[in-house]
Amino acid sequence: MLIHTRDSGFIHPHGSEITSKSVYLRRREMLQWATVGSLGGVLGGRAVAQDKPQTALRAIPATKSTVSGAMASDTLTSFQDASSYNNYYEFGLEKSDPARNAHTLQTRPWTVRVEGLVNKPQTLGIEQLLKLSAQEERIYRLRCVEGWSMVIPWIGYSLSKLLSLVEPMGSAKYVEFVTLADPKTMPGLRAGVLDWPYTEGLRLDEAMHPLTLLGFGMYGRELPSQNGAPVRLVVPWKYGFKSAKSIVAIRLVEREPSTAWNKAARNEYGFYSNVNPDVSHPRWSQATERRIGEGGLFAKRRKTQLFNGYEAQVGQLYAGMDLRKNY
Repeated sequence: MLIHTRDSGFIHPHGSEITSKSVYLRRREMLQWATVGSLGGVLGGRAVAQDKPQTALRAIPATKSTVSGAMASDTLTSFQDASSYNNYYEFGLEKSDPARNAHTLQTRPWTVRVEGLVNKPQTLGIEQLLKLSAQEERIYRLRCVEGWSMVIPWIGYSLSKLLSLVEPMGSAKYVEFVTLADPKTMPGLRAGVLDWPYTEGLRLDEAMHPLTLLGFGMYGRELPSQNGAPVRLVVPWKYGFKSAKSIVAIRLVEREPSTAWNKAARNEYGFYSNVNPDVSHPRWSQATERRIGEGGLFAKRRKTQLFNGYEAQVGQLYAGMDLRKNY
């Protein structure tokens, strides 16, 4: 049964709307460890995160993308909003926690394993990944389940270029993404709210679609740590939690892989995670959204678009599927 709830009227969601109720109720556990024994580290991290200059992020030259649908006409979200209002539970449950705590993330050296049902498995360093293809700037909308959205100029290239390099076998049907889970640098792991490491998955044809981006930067520079440095996934027609951050392994598999949010709350977070305004989250409607940075409390709500506005580019991937069942 799908339950619609009354809109809260605020641009930012209530904490209870960030994830499943069972996970939300464990926020006290995280607050406890953050204030008992770890307080000094958390406060120290806050000072470092706030004082770190934006110029510390290395510039990444990129050309404008020619991929159909890659450029959105919407006004860009400010860098400040995009880099300070984040979901990255490895660094904390609150939206401001990642920007405060993610300075501990060590992004060099960094390698990504591409393995599984491939003819040419690879282990590539981040510099090798950066040189694999010319970097493109793509302006994509990012939609989250709590009813807010952003428009961000991402930098990267189509994931298909990496997948083609390893030559998927005919038996490969899905792609699993495994992210970093390092207790030494990621304080959020202590809360145990998800099954770490965080994993995500796509069908192979979704992963090979030109719009699916292997991202290395945003706003002309490398990714801030809180946004998933040094390499992340960006899938513009799906909800934002589908974009795995700080990727360490990419596996091609035959069967649909388990994903972190699907394991945590199967009735709320389906495998496909396509933006569909006709399918409500069990605790709120997905029919409308507000854009971060536009008008605050009094911002007019926008009608949510099917596939986040990318229906012309990706709708054919789901021809004949029941998008209410396969949510």
